[in-house]
Amino acid sequence: MLSPSGGDMALTERTPGPTISQVLSHRSEEDPDGDFLVLKDRTLSFAQVEEEALALARALNGLGVGRGDRVALILPGCPEFVSSFFALAQLGVVAVPLNPRLAEGELRYMLRHSEAVAAITVESFHGVDYLQLFEDLLPQLPELQYLVTVGEEDLWYDDRIFQFEDLVSAGSDREAPAPTLDPDETLGAIVYTSGTTGKPKGVELTHGNLIYSAGEAAQALGLTSRDRVFGVTALFHVYALAQGILGCALSGAALILQEEFDPEEALDLIEACGATVHYGVPTIFTAELRAQQARARNLSSLRTGVVAGAPMREELFAQVEAELCPHLLTGYSLTETASILAMSHPGDSEEKRRYTVGRPLKGTEVRVLEKDGTPLPVESLGEIAVKGPGTMRGYYRQPMETRNSFTADGFLLTGDLGILDEEGFVHLVGRRREVIIRSGNNVYPREVEDRLHAHPAVHDVAVVGIRDELLGEAICAAVVPVEGAIVTAAEIRDWCLESLAEYKAPDRVRFLDELPMTGTGKVRRVELTRLMEAEGQFLSE
Repeated sequence: MLSPSGGDMALTERTPGPTISQVLSHRSEEDPDGDFLVLKDRTLSFAQVEEEALALARALNGLGVGRGDRVALILPGCPEFVSSFFALAQLGVVAVPLNPRLAEGELRYMLRHSEAVAAITVESFHGVDYLQLFEDLLPQLPELQYLVTVGEEDLWYDDRIFQFEDLVSAGSDREAPAPTLDPDETLGAIVYTSGTTGKPKGVELTHGNLIYSAGEAAQALGLTSRDRVFGVTALFHVYALAQGILGCALSGAALILQEEFDPEEALDLIEACGATVHYGVPTIFTAELRAQQARARNLSSLRTGVVAGAPMREELFAQVEAELCPHLLTGYSLTETASILAMSHPGDSEEKRRYTVGRPLKGTEVRVLEKDGTPLPVESLGEIAVKGPGTMRGYYRQPMETRNSFTADGFLLTGDLGILDEEGFVHLVGRRREVIIRSGNNVYPREVEDRLHAHPAVHDVAVVGIRDELLGEAICAAVVPVEGAIVTAAEIRDWCLESLAEYKAPDRVRFLDELPMTGTGKVRRVELTRLMEAEGQFLSE
């Protein structure tokens, strides 16, 4: 495996390693015909992906897109996302991966905040006409100069819009730009995550951040060129960038792509493609279990898997190992740490694999802090803080948020409560912050509450998360209606869907006369959560 650091992983002295594009270049030289991207109807080698990436880089450079610019990637799980990611890295351009299922207002905010000069997207996805959407957005986004679309429609009527294949073809005969980039200083991606204020925060990750996380996690897992990896459908997540795309490129493993997760198709792909490693969040494994029980497939090729993104119940963990994916490992992943910061290893005991999130990656230091920031001894409960080569540079254009997220000596405050045991394993106990992890997506109650407070029939509202077998956590809204107003649960959900992504809309709605409050006027969220778990009205999507 190509070393992600270029040498020793000690925190104090790290030799600069490769850039993101050099990772692919090295693998393409070593194993040009090796399978890289595996789809149900075709396979692309490392050399083919690099060729397309370099051609796209040349074409984008010819349009004036260059080092330090931001370009949004609004694509499903397709090969064009991967080649675009490497093309941008070749130029020193910062990739801004965005969920293609974001609502228009959310997309507008992130494009404007990131100051993206171009966007690469699909013509349509999940019922959304992106050509029409961007026709509406372009006049509102003066920084956005170009749109590149994956599809077949002839767009000759607008000189700002290009077809992906046309750009690749146009760049095939040009000289490839090769700026000198310091991987530890050059941003590779700005990945958006919801903020406690309700506004998304852009996490700045360097080439070095992403490659470190990818390489160390791949080594901990024992990933090799004989492996075929499945489970990173949402390529806009940092886990897919690091553990998926870069982890496979570093180790020579193949990455099996699925445009959008579907449990039936997922199992068919695992069987047909001979997947050996399965990444996923509890929601994915739960859906696959149900599909496997309905129609069994031969999944004997799977040797291991990694669950991250949300806690997994003990019973579900055991069931996944027995019926789906043997020898399951756990990972502790944050966008701010370029994904995995701790994970269990294949040689760890069953108890450690089930009840901890493993040990910190080599080169990463984890502390547990008291409320005043004082480091606590082992086996003490406190806030988890982390420092290492994967830790973000900061939040883009949000210096105050950045300052508040770090201690004076450079440790990132995760907001998670946990324990570090005598053997160095991290035990997650809860979250100091109120983030709800629904199907692996972070949802902050404040954002949903702000939307619901704007409803004319809503007097007061509080949003909490409760355990859910399928979703991991379900979003539950406790609504106090305006006196005399009539509003239904379906109307509450539809109101949210008008301006929020689908995964942020409440799964349960409970109407109350009043919210349980403390003497100081704060919502008793623990009491409210218990009430919602017992009596909430279920809404299916």
